[in-house]
Amino acid sequence: MRAAFLALVLLNVAFFAWSRYLAPTDATADPQPLERQISPEKLKVVAPPELPAPAPAAAARPAPAPTLAAAPVAFKCLEWGSFTLTDAPRAEKALEPFALGPRLAQRRTEESAGWWVFIPPQPNRASALKKAAELKALAVDDYFIVQEEGPNRWALSLGVFRTEDAAQARLSALRNQGVRSAQLGARETTVPKVWLQVKDVDAPLAARLKDVARTIDGSDLRECVQ
Repeated sequence: MRAAFLALVLLNVAFFAWSRYLAPTDATADPQPLERQISPEKLKVVAPPELPAPAPAAAARPAPAPTLAAAPVAFKCLEWGSFTLTDAPRAEKALEPFALGPRLAQRRTEESAGWWVFIPPQPNRASALKKAAELKALAVDDYFIVQEEGPNRWALSLGVFRTEDAAQARLSALRNQGVRSAQLGARETTVPKVWLQVKDVDAPLAARLKDVARTIDGSDLRECVQ
């Protein structure tokens, strides 16, 4: 019995010695936590009220709207005019290089003309024809001799216009060609007119038509009147 007691005591002493000096250190325990800290004197315990406010999240920027390519300018129909029955063939000839074919058409109207450019009435038909020959020599072909009875008989009409500005533009062009006897005056009359219509006009063709329209003073290029 005594031998068993002594054996138990020796066993406890041996276990204590083993656990105190020989057993491996637990991997999760640090027996010297303070000694292993880096600059422990710089640590500071901060109370919750002293914590800085979290930085606001960056506002999401909306994605830029996609850039739409500019659509080319196009017209269903443009018309050029208005021309007298005498002037219309010259305007049609100016459009021949465009080879418009069935895309070119005419719209005929009757317009009230308030202004005209003219050479005053000549004494007789022979004098009127002589004046017409002088115009041809100056490369002026768009005119006609007034033959109806009245105060304007044997005058040479060089164009009738709806507005004074258009008539003035025509007069200036004639002066530049050397026509000195032409005048501008009011004339209330209704005359047949022609508009040349061009269908399915894209941007390049519209630009070319604008250039041609500038060659005939007093003419307008606009979208078709239906």
